[in-house]
Amino acid sequence: MNRIKTKDFSISQEDFELVYNEKYDLYKTLPIPENLESYYESEDYISHTDSKTSLIDKLYQAVKTITIESKTSLLSTIVEGSNRSILDIGCGTGSLLQNLKTNSWNAKGIEPNEGARARAVEKGVTCFSNSEQLNEKFDALTMWHVLEHVPNLEIQFNEFKRLLKPNGKVIIAVPNFKSYDASFYGKFWAAFDVPRHIWHFSEKAISKLAAEHHFKLVQTKPMWFDAFYVSLLSEKYKYKKVNYLRAFGVGVLSNLKAIKNGEFSSKIYILEAKN
Repeated sequence: MNRIKTKDFSISQEDFELVYNEKYDLYKTLPIPENLESYYESEDYISHTDSKTSLIDKLYQAVKTITIESKTSLLSTIVEGSNRSILDIGCGTGSLLQNLKTNSWNAKGIEPNEGARARAVEKGVTCFSNSEQLNEKFDALTMWHVLEHVPNLEIQFNEFKRLLKPNGKVIIAVPNFKSYDASFYGKFWAAFDVPRHIWHFSEKAISKLAAEHHFKLVQTKPMWFDAFYVSLLSEKYKYKKVNYLRAFGVGVLSNLKAIKNGEFSSKIYILEAKN
């Protein structure tokens, strides 16, 4: 399917289209609104808040607590040694960086959203509005569900090279449109999240983009919880109400299928610069 018609189910209800790029095996959202920032200005955009209002909010925050520990553990295996430095690009409210600091990381973040950035600063996190404010280099750069939001991938990969120390690592987590939960929910799949998600990646897309910018993909990891959370949101969009049992079943089936074919709902990609 070269085009998928979908809409912004969470905020504006406006129609968008996903256009397939065969060379990179990815989709791009069109049109990209000129006032894209305004599509983030909602209490429903949970990654910019610490909201625990609805049941889905509470589930998100509970899972976030678990995944923060999981990410911290993963990063500690990827980047060894003392006095490790990390830049989390798109750090949201800074909870991961707060945890990394308590584990002796030199941890800083970038967050364009003013409200989320203010919450991060309240947690004691050093946080900037953009990467242009930074001249130092880091052992690791992370983008947890952020690369899909970036308007210009060329500029972003060039920034990776500018900000990364020799032998440093780039850790990227993005949704995977080839997962079972994506195929089950189709245009209602919550991880399309148009127009905030501009790009929709496969593993081939990440590997090809990395190679073109002199990085190599050295490892992939699954994000087990994403199939469940995305299915919960997708239920709301497709059926106008949440069937928790069905969402759980889709999440389980998606992960089981992914154990065989590698197509998890979201995947973590670990890149390193080519020598």
